[in-house]
Amino acid sequence: MSANAMFWDRVAKRYAAQPVSDPAAYEVTLSRTASYLRADQTILELGCGTGSTAVTLAPNVAQMLATDFSAKMIEFGQERARAAGLSNLKFQVCDLETAPVGPFDAVLAFNLFHLLPELDASLQKVTQRLKPGGLFISKTVCMQDAKSGLKRRLIRAVLPMMRWVGKAPDTVHFMTVRDWQRRIEMAGFEILETGSYPADLPSRFVVARKS
Repeated sequence: MSANAMFWDRVAKRYAAQPVSDPAAYEVTLSRTASYLRADQTILELGCGTGSTAVTLAPNVAQMLATDFSAKMIEFGQERARAAGLSNLKFQVCDLETAPVGPFDAVLAFNLFHLLPELDASLQKVTQRLKPGGLFISKTVCMQDAKSGLKRRLIRAVLPMMRWVGKAPDTVHFMTVRDWQRRIEMAGFEILETGSYPADLPSRFVVARKS
């Protein structure tokens, strides 16, 4: 098991119990994502965490596969799917490298990509799992665009200590919105919609179509 998987296994129970930090931003994200989903689609979610987003969105589609490399996170997701009576939602323990190739109508990834070591390679793996014209719908923290320079510096200063005590993952990218969207376009996507929910630290919502 990787160190990152062990980290997310350790925090899964606490993560599952935490309320959404910004309910308004989360509701906008769900609403905008749902507007692109249809009843005949097959969807892959990467980094699904404890499955709350998958459980909310699955009724909009034919089949949904929610994945995460933390087995403990997946256990919470499975419990939530059973409680909701969702037969079209399945969960699987895997990372992006080993996730099923589909192809899928859409790939979802919320609050994931700023934690992945190889951004460009990971985006290519997303394209490989999409049908022609398929959608990549993501939300990614772009900490380099925090409105407060002091906030950026504090986060950078605190992260090593948090890692040392097991409170933060190994990889955390500091990206600008511009750089992140450029990477998406360079991976062969056409960006259809963007927004920041919340605006600061900007958590950039992007809907992009595979060219």
